[in-house]
Amino acid sequence: MLYSILSPIVNTVASFVGGILLLRFWMQAVRVRPPTAVAQFIYAMTDWLVKPLRRVVAGFGGYDWASLIGAVIVVVLLGALDGWLQGRFWWQAILVLSISSLLRWIFYGLIGIILVGVVFSWINPRAPMAPFIYALGDPMLRPVRRILPLIGNFDLSPLVVLLVLQVLLSLVLQLAGSLIAALL
Repeated sequence: MLYSILSPIVNTVASFVGGILLLRFWMQAVRVRPPTAVAQFIYAMTDWLVKPLRRVVAGFGGYDWASLIGAVIVVVLLGALDGWLQGRFWWQAILVLSISSLLRWIFYGLIGIILVGVVFSWINPRAPMAPFIYALGDPMLRPVRRILPLIGNFDLSPLVVLLVLQVLLSLVLQLAGSLIAALL
């Protein structure tokens, strides 16, 4: 009973914090400067973990590795807490669950960026947040746009990228399920 009460709360908080850490890493990786209010929110939510990690893990190659490692720490702690709440504390299963959860967060984040960009393009392409969202999604859409031309002034590249991300997410979840079943 304790598991059914605490699990959704812990999963939601960890997914939120992990998602923001991954967004911080992605912003740095694609060299996107967020609007001031968004930047203040992201930094306020993640500095408690990123700043101490930067003392241990320096950024190199132009990437903010402390943010990515912070997301990994959050997902491993989530897996350990989840295993402890279930009464099953097998490190192999926790490791597989942690990796699959991290990949799920990444795929859902990328899918969310594409969907929000599509909504902005339909409803209000000149919204203050629109350039930020477009810049976050552009590295995924650009290769598809080179191959797939506009069809009647419609850009179908978000649809293609969403389909590819959904297929990859499905494969990752099936592989993780198979690995966990083999371990248990």
